[in-house]
Amino acid sequence: MNNKRLYKSKQDNKICGVCGGIAEYFGMDSTIVRLLWCLFTLAGGSGIIAYILAALIMPEEYED
Repeated sequence: MNNKRLYKSKQDNKICGVCGGIAEYFGMDSTIVRLLWCLFTLAGGSGIIAYILAALIMPEEYED
């Protein structure tokens, strides 16, 4: 069973760590996630609302 969980990143963060956490979860480069997020923001502003919701809902990454 896969115990992979989505967390805000503490190592790869610019504002709240949302994009870094999403990139770690999907095994992507965080720059690509940030660029996609910017495109969503420019396409009607939905990226801003989604980022704020994700920052409030996503838990912080645990310390090992």
